[in-house]
Amino acid sequence: MSSRPPGTAHPLSDADTLALVDPVTYEAGPPLDLLRRLRAEAPVAWVEEPALHGQPAGPGFWLVLRHADVERVLRDPATFSSWLGATQVRDAADLAWVRRMMLNTDPPDHSRLRRLLSRSFTPRAVAALTEAIGATAAGLVGRMTAAAAAEGRCDFAKDVAADLPLLTLADVLGVPAEDRWLMFDWSNRVIGWQDPDYATSAAFDGTGGTAMAREALALRPGPGPDGRMPDPRTRAGMPDLYAYARLLAEEKRRAPGEDVMSVLLAQVDDDGGRVSPEEFENLFWLFAVAGNETLRNGLPGGLIALLQHPDQLAAVRADPSLLPGAVEEMLRWWTPVMVFRRTATTDVDLAGVRVRAGDKVVVSFTSANRDEAVFADPDRFDVGRAPNPHLSFGHGPHFCLGAQLARVQMRALFAALLRATAVVEPDGPPALLRSNFQRGVKRLPVRWTAA
Repeated sequence: MSSRPPGTAHPLSDADTLALVDPVTYEAGPPLDLLRRLRAEAPVAWVEEPALHGQPAGPGFWLVLRHADVERVLRDPATFSSWLGATQVRDAADLAWVRRMMLNTDPPDHSRLRRLLSRSFTPRAVAALTEAIGATAAGLVGRMTAAAAAEGRCDFAKDVAADLPLLTLADVLGVPAEDRWLMFDWSNRVIGWQDPDYATSAAFDGTGGTAMAREALALRPGPGPDGRMPDPRTRAGMPDLYAYARLLAEEKRRAPGEDVMSVLLAQVDDDGGRVSPEEFENLFWLFAVAGNETLRNGLPGGLIALLQHPDQLAAVRADPSLLPGAVEEMLRWWTPVMVFRRTATTDVDLAGVRVRAGDKVVVSFTSANRDEAVFADPDRFDVGRAPNPHLSFGHGPHFCLGAQLARVQMRALFAALLRATAVVEPDGPPALLRSNFQRGVKRLPVRWTAA
C-alpha cells in the first residue's frame, strides 16, 4: 500500500522511484536528468521507500530539490530536526545511540559540542596541518611518478587519493600513521554498506599496526549466517571502531599531544564539563568515517571532472591561479555527499507542499548544486565559475567543520599532480560506488606522462 500523503502532486512512477532510491542506479552516476525534471515539475517530491536488497520498506520521504529550499531546511533546525530521526535517509535501527552523535543533534546540544571542537582547531594546529598536507600531497604524487621514469599507470582513487585524507586525519586525531588503514576499512564498511565490494572491507590486517589497533582488530565483525555484515550504522555493527576510540582517548588523557583530539579532551565547556567518553567515541566516528570519505571521493571525482573536460584541465595547467576556483567547481559538479535527511517537528508549508510533523525531509545536494536558478548552464564544468555558492559542505548550523581542511587538501594534491605531470589521461572507465548517499569512486585508472 502506498504511503504517499493524500493529494500529493506529481506522484512518481515506479521507475522514477527506483532511479532515486536504488543504490544500484548510482553505479552509473546520479539520475541528473530526472532531478532536472523534478526541479521544474515537483521541487519538493514525495518518494516511496520500497523494500530493496534485504532492506524493509520505509515510510517514504519528501525530496527537496531546489537550492533555496535546501538552504531553508538546513538553516532551520527548530522545524527540520537532525535529532528527531537522525540524518540517514533510512530509519536508524539504533536511534538512541546515533542521536548522541554531533551530526545527529540540534541546538543547544549541537552548539556545545561544536564550540568545543572549534576551539580545538587552534591556529597553531591548523598551521601545522596545512604545512603537513602540502608535504604529504607532494610525497604521494612523488611516489606515484617514481614508479616509472617518464610515464606510467595507476589507480588514482586507491593509490593516491585514498591516502591523503587518511594521513591528514591521522594527524588531526592523533592516530599513529601505521594504523591509518583501519580508517579506510571503517569508511568502506559504513559508507559502502550497500556495495558488496566494500561491506566486508578488511584491507588492514594488523601487520605493523600498534597494540591498540590489534586489540580493536580482534573485535572486527564478520558476515552472519545470511552472508551480511551487521549494520555499520549501529554501535553493535562497529565494535572495533568504538574500541579503538576508547583506547585512543585513554592514551590521550595519559599522554596528551598537540593533535586536535588531545586538545579537545582537555577542553572545558561553559558549565565546567568535558567531552564525555561516549561523545568522544562518536566524534571519533564522525572524523574517521565522514571526514575521510567525503574527501576520498571528492579527489577522484574532481579528477574525473578534469579528465572529462580537457579544455578546463588545460586552462588550470596554463594558469595555476585558477586552482582554488577549480576546486570549488569540482565540489559542485561532483557533489560527494548527495543527500541528507531531516525530520519535520511540526506541520509546515515547503515550496507549496504541506509537510506533516514527523515526515522525513531529504535534501538533495546533487540537485541543489545543479539548480538553474543559481548556476548558469549548471551541467557545464567551468573552473572559472564565480560566484559558486555550492552546498557540498552543507549550510546552516551543521556546515562542515572540516571544509577548510578539505579545500587545502584538494588544492595541494591537484597542484602537486599538475606540477609533476605533463599529461594525465583516462586508462579505462572509473568504477563508482553502489550507494545512494555517497557519490563514491572505487577505482579510477589513469595514465600519465611526467613533466
